[in-house]
Amino acid sequence: MEKIPLLFVESTAEECVEDDKAKIDCIIIQKNIEVRLKKEEKLPAFIDVKKAKFMKKEVYDRFRFYVDKYEHRMICDVIIVLPDRRTEIRLYKGDELMLLPVEGYVSSIIAEVGNRVRKSDAFAAITTKKGEVHYLKPPKNGTVIYIDEFTNRPHYVYYLLPEEL
Repeated sequence: MEKIPLLFVESTAEECVEDDKAKIDCIIIQKNIEVRLKKEEKLPAFIDVKKAKFMKKEVYDRFRFYVDKYEHRMICDVIIVLPDRRTEIRLYKGDELMLLPVEGYVSSIIAEVGNRVRKSDAFAAITTKKGEVHYLKPPKNGTVIYIDEFTNRPHYVYYLLPEEL
């Protein structure tokens, strides 16, 4: 069974904690301390709710709602925990993403979420109606953050975080 990445998005204390207990799964960040709480777990005494930053767990498929659809920039801070549950990708408000559409008669995913792709690497393949296969390569090196699947057709949009050169 394939695991899906976890998504945590910037939130408020009111949405995450009530009566010193977590209302939902969340990550609390205070200076260099990071605490992960599951629903109903008690808030540690050393966390100051007024000084901490709260990240609530969100459905991963809703990632696209946290990206400005015109400027392709993050609307808020986000943490993506990859399926290995050890690797995290942190995105900050204002980070610019590359959106790369994959459209063809048959579209095939090559790079998965969390994969690093270089300009010379194919991240997807499309097959035309004539049976020709074309490999798509990104304009810059980057990391695959999210793959948006259109449900009515076999098309995808890759969200890549470009590497700074």
